This record gives sequence, C-alpha cells and structure tokens, in this order.
Amino acid sequence: MSTQVSEIRNAAAAAGSHQVLTFTLGAETYGVDILRVQEIRGWSAVTRIPQAPPHVLGVLNLRGSIVPIVDLRMRFTLEQAEYTPLTVIIVLSVESASGRRDFGVVVDGVSDVINVPVGDIKPAPELGAHVSTEFIEGLAAVAGNMVMLLDIDHLIGGDVTGVAPVPVAANG
Repeated sequence: MSTQVSEIRNAAAAAGSHQVLTFTLGAETYGVDILRVQEIRGWSAVTRIPQAPPHVLGVLNLRGSIVPIVDLRMRFTLEQAEYTPLTVIIVLSVESASGRRDFGVVVDGVSDVINVPVGDIKPAPELGAHVSTEFIEGLAAVAGNMVMLLDIDHLIGGDVTGVAPVPVAANG
C-alpha cells in the first residue's frame, strides 16, 4: 500500500469520518470509500484475457498478485477515451461471493479525498425498471458538484465477468 493512501486512511480513522476518494469519468465525478482504496497508480498496459467482457481489460501483476482491471467507462457504457499519462488505475478491495479480492478500476483521473457527512448523502433516484442504480450508494452535493458514491461490491464484486442484471418490473 502506498504511503499516501496509508496517511489518508489514518486521518480518516482518527477523525471518525466517512471519507471518499473522488475521481472523474468525463465531466462526471464519482466516489468510493477511501477505506477500500489499496493503491493509486498510473496507467500501465494489461495482459488481456481471452473471451473476457469488453469492460474487463485484463490483469496486472502487482507485487506477485494477479489483479483484474476493469475500465469503468466501458462498464458504464460511456464513450471510450484514449489512455494517457493522466489515466489512473485505482486498486480497490472488493467483497464478492468468493471473498475479499483486489481489483483495479481505470478512471480518467483522481480528484480529491473529501469528507461526506452521512446526513448529506441522498439515495439514488428511481429511474424505472430499465435503469439499474443498485451500484450507487447515494449522491452528495460537494462544492456545487454532484458526486455519485459507488457501491464497489455491487459494481464489481457482484459480477466481474459481465454486466449486473437489470431488475425487471413485474407485469400487472
């Protein structure tokens, strides 16, 4: 774990606060619980895995551990962007059916670590049966911008090899 991430974790624990690492995908800002962040690293090429879904780019060998790498732009069906020196991989600890495991997510850039009071987090809006928001823990307004707080376990841990199922409305 990098020294920077360790310092951020220690500060969050000492303050007893809910801290979030924010990052960007295009013009949107997203956030994940800082306690899930294992490492922040620059973009590096991955080893592709045959027949993996498009959003699973492949794997990286990080100090002897094989870590799957997921492109969040592709996972969210956003316009694909070119990988540049500003592209970042955030290594996250994810809880899945098979236990806790590290995954890397490719994002456009890391923004900041913010403190989000629990009372300021609003639930994700209901957008109908054809739009799944189960991977959104909530929304928070921070400095005039909306930050989507991601439930990384549902987003990645629930089904790493494919897109999470969309709930279907019952016909009445």
